[in-house]
Amino acid sequence: MKKLPELTALYWLTKIVATTLGETGADLLSMTFDIGYAVSSMILLGFFLVMLSLQLWRTNYLPWVYWFVILATSTLGTTMSDYMDRTLGFGYAKGSLLLAIILLVVLSLWKITRKSLSVTNIQSRQSELFYWVAILVSNTLGTSLGDYLADDSGLGFAGGAILIGSALLVLIVLHYYTKISSVLLFWVAFVLTRPFGATFGDLLTKTTANGGLDFGTKGSSLLLFVLLLSLIVFEIKRAKKV
Repeated sequence: MKKLPELTALYWLTKIVATTLGETGADLLSMTFDIGYAVSSMILLGFFLVMLSLQLWRTNYLPWVYWFVILATSTLGTTMSDYMDRTLGFGYAKGSLLLAIILLVVLSLWKITRKSLSVTNIQSRQSELFYWVAILVSNTLGTSLGDYLADDSGLGFAGGAILIGSALLVLIVLHYYTKISSVLLFWVAFVLTRPFGATFGDLLTKTTANGGLDFGTKGSSLLLFVLLLSLIVFEIKRAKKV
């Protein structure tokens, strides 16, 4: 079953857009519409399960289905992280540590039971379930880590973006010039691109007085959704030409 995309530059660009939309969309639901983190999480859990069912039902890779599952994990991950860190009072540091441990447990169980952690080729439904659970936990961890860097570490959004951007550049160098496991580098990059994209979401939603573009959560979510659809259409058209 070829159900996962190739890890190209287009993949990472689309991932950043999807996860940034996940943050602005989740904030739109939980804060702008004032639904709250708990109720928003339940609504988004339903969206995630519907899209995941479509993905699991298919036997081949379909871009719009895959990326909507990624979007679902990002929106759900955002509200779950906020609920855990803020409503339940875990705080960003403890929340990030707990989620990092959960991710390691998921990956370990995946490795033990399936003997492979491939992120480009899925050979069974069980492996795919592990993959998507790890994706959901990674996006939740990325949200919590981004909030920690922006709010608790003293770096702020700009400092956090510089730190994460530098770390991503290091990962690119490690990928091309070392023999470090590509799977390990993938999961580190997957977690880090979540808060990296959040800085762009912050730029879009913040007021001009605070250095942003003042699109708000509604305008930002609409803009990012159109951009995500454009990237998906581009991927589909490019695949047809190959």
